[in-house]
Amino acid sequence: MVNNGLEGVVAATTRLSHVDGERGELVIGGFPVGELAAHATFEETIWLLWHGDLPSARQLEVFRAELAAERALPFATASLLRESAQRDVDPMDALRMAAGTISLAADHALAIVARFPTIVATFWRLRTGAEPLAPRRDLGHAANFLYMLSGDVPDPEKVRGLETYLNTVVDHGLNASTFTARVITSTGSDLVSAVVGALGALKGPLHGGAPGPALDMVFEIRDASRAEAILRQKIQSGERLMGFGHRVYKVRDPRADVLAQAAERMYTRAGDMSLYTLARSVEATALRLLEEYKPGRRLQTNVEFYTALLLHGLGLDASLFTPTFAISRVSGWIAHAFEQREANRIIRPQSEYWGPRNRRWMPLSARIDTGVEPVKQTV
Repeated sequence: MVNNGLEGVVAATTRLSHVDGERGELVIGGFPVGELAAHATFEETIWLLWHGDLPSARQLEVFRAELAAERALPFATASLLRESAQRDVDPMDALRMAAGTISLAADHALAIVARFPTIVATFWRLRTGAEPLAPRRDLGHAANFLYMLSGDVPDPEKVRGLETYLNTVVDHGLNASTFTARVITSTGSDLVSAVVGALGALKGPLHGGAPGPALDMVFEIRDASRAEAILRQKIQSGERLMGFGHRVYKVRDPRADVLAQAAERMYTRAGDMSLYTLARSVEATALRLLEEYKPGRRLQTNVEFYTALLLHGLGLDASLFTPTFAISRVSGWIAHAFEQREANRIIRPQSEYWGPRNRRWMPLSARIDTGVEPVKQTV
């Protein structure tokens, strides 16, 4: 039997995370996602995934210092990012290319995780006409990223908002990018190769998602009184409402609740509550109309909706949303690579052949031109 997309096939055992789509549950390192995301620093979450338990105060202090010491980029990486910015490449392409150069100076896990925020921030500043900033060792992982983007030491509420986001999306079962990382690791390849492969999978819109368009819809509505008319028109015309529905979750995505609470706290203490209030109103209207037009489909709010609201409130451009997701998820990819190495067996599924058989070779001079032009594929 062929399982298209390997749906329903169990390909690994893991202690890292558990996703229950029917119940709307996500467990990360043994913690319900809301319990972990709201309290942990991102360094604590990384340690949890890599070591199986929370760090002691001494372990955390040492780990933070070691991670901060690895943030600087090799000269070749910085040069590549400058060239990429001049060519105005997509931020995910810049991250993918730059990630492959990390092994010029180091290829261990700490260096990879530490340099992802530096890569994204360096590229963004160059792309917007500003010079990159050197990373600061006195700031945590999340705070340093925000500092390197803007040049300002961030408000503690914004740091808490970003840390909650990074904790929430750090791992999510055997998704496409994580599976890619495990497949590459299973061949005996190195961590950088596994991470670059995972980035390639994450870049695809069917996996990395589209949090930007979810916020665009809120901006288009502008006022809660316009929500019903605009959303009805979108649904009736067959347009998908971005930020609603998920392949795995048949009830509300638990990450949406965590990020909604984080966004409310951040906007209340360090932002504009009017946008948050509008987004909540749009969400309520969208859920009501989706149930009206598509009863039984269980199209609930997913992680993209509040990702967009939270990251926008942090001052991030929409094109940085997926790279920021990668800044978190790379720690999960590496944790899966470690786990794969512990009891490795090369991942090698079978395929079912359906093509022709018993063909006979025909010399070039005897072949007929069918008029078919060579296929041109985009990069």
